[in-house]
Amino acid sequence: MRIVVQEAPFDMGAEANAFAAGDEAANGAIVTFTGVVRDLATGDLDVMEIEHYPGMTERALTKIAEEAQSRWSLGDVLVIHRHGRLAPGDRIMMVATASPHRKDAFEAAEYLMDYLKSRAPFWKKEITNSGADWVAAKDEDEDALTRW
Repeated sequence: MRIVVQEAPFDMGAEANAFAAGDEAANGAIVTFTGVVRDLATGDLDVMEIEHYPGMTERALTKIAEEAQSRWSLGDVLVIHRHGRLAPGDRIMMVATASPHRKDAFEAAEYLMDYLKSRAPFWKKEITNSGADWVAAKDEDEDALTRW
């Protein structure tokens, strides 16, 4: 398991290749998902600022990754999440799961993504031409957790 919280950009291809090369326990399925900063609400997003508390964030992400490993048959888990100033189109996060079974790899990846979207301890502020606003939790993100 590898949990990374960083400011620097990451190369999703290199990360996926390293993850796949390091996991002989998968022997069946590797699922990856990469989230990108988007500007759907206003169309004028300049940057998104993401804040977190070092130490606390890594512990929370480790805990949820361990929960995924206990619920599904996983050989390995990778979670990368960025913080700092990100522009539309920047990669914000990546999840990878490896399992002997594709269903477990897909479900565990979705579980981790739903958690990252709604419960991970990150605070996001959208900065536009007209000002700055903290991003509020969305009902649909909270609802997604009910299936788990």
